[in-house]
Amino acid sequence: MTMGDVRPPSSWRRALAFGLEIWGVLRRPSVIFSLGLLVLAGFVAGIIFWGGFNTVLELTNTETFCTSCHEMRDNVFEELKTTVHYSNRSGVRAHCSDCHVPHAWTDKIARKMQASKEVWGKLFGTINTREKFLGHRLELAIHEWARMKANDSLECRNCHSADSMDTTRQSPRAVEAHQRFLFTGQKTCIDCHKGIAHHLPDMRSVPGWQ
Repeated sequence: MTMGDVRPPSSWRRALAFGLEIWGVLRRPSVIFSLGLLVLAGFVAGIIFWGGFNTVLELTNTETFCTSCHEMRDNVFEELKTTVHYSNRSGVRAHCSDCHVPHAWTDKIARKMQASKEVWGKLFGTINTREKFLGHRLELAIHEWARMKANDSLECRNCHSADSMDTTRQSPRAVEAHQRFLFTGQKTCIDCHKGIAHHLPDMRSVPGWQ
C-alpha cells in the first residue's frame, strides 16, 4: 500500500457525507421539509388567530361594550338599573350577556351571528331615537321572548336552578306557580317573568295577555 492509497476512516467519510446532505437540504429544502414548515407556520398562525378571535368575542360580552351605543344605554340599561338584577342585598349583578348570550360556545356563536341584524339596525338608525325604540319595542321583546322560550330559558337557569330553590322562603303564589308549571315542565321562566329586568312594551295587542 502506497502513501497515495491512504483514505480517511469510514466514520469520517460517513460524517462528511451526512454534513454534505444537510447542507444540500438547507440550500434546496425538500418538499417534506417545506411542507413541515408550512404546517408549523399554519399551527402558530391558528393559535394567534384563535386567541385574538376569542379575546374579541369576550370583549363583545362586556357591559361596557353593550352600553357603548346610546340605544341600549339610554333605554333598557337605565331600566335594568332599577331592578333587583342590578342592585340587591347580595351584591351579585347580572350583566347584559348573562341574560342575552348563551354560555355554551356553540350557542354563543349562533347568538353572535343573529346579532348581526342588530349591527345592521345600528348602522341604519332603526331605533336611534326614543320614539323609534318605543315603536319597535314590542317586536324586539317578542323576538327575545321567543328565543328564550325556545331554549327553555337557558340563561335564566344558569343562575336560577329549580333544584336549588327554597320554596319555604317564597310567597304562596310563587310556590303554587313553580310547583304547578315550572317543576312539571309545563312552562319555562320567561312565560311568567316577562318584564323582570326591563319595562314591558304595550301588551294590549298580545293575544292572551291580561
